[in-house]
Amino acid sequence: MLPASNSGEEAAMESCLEACQACADACDRCAAACLREEDRKMMAACIAGDIDCAALCRTVAGFLARGSALASSLCAVCADACEACADECGKHTMQHCQDCAAACRRCAVECRRMASGAGVAQPGRGSHMAAH
Repeated sequence: MLPASNSGEEAAMESCLEACQACADACDRCAAACLREEDRKMMAACIAGDIDCAALCRTVAGFLARGSALASSLCAVCADACEACADECGKHTMQHCQDCAAACRRCAVECRRMASGAGVAQPGRGSHMAAH
């Protein structure tokens, strides 16, 4: 169960966390499949985007799971990475790229919602960040 101040926030955080995890997995699968493509050089931008996006999604998922007050800011960056990855993957017709693009788009939507403040623990409202 995620730390949050109410069930609506908890549900929003859980939805974003799940989207981040699914996106990271889709990006990993896409990058691995791109590496098996005959023309790997043509897929270099896709592979790089997949790797960056997967790393950010996993990081954001951790911050969300902890209810960190930093999650909102990180969600905005993650949404940007997801949108860029979706744009790149969307250029390719391979199913793994199309699946990745769809997961990235869903994650971008969830992260934008969290970045706008929906469901993110705010300092003094269930955040586990200590005040300095």
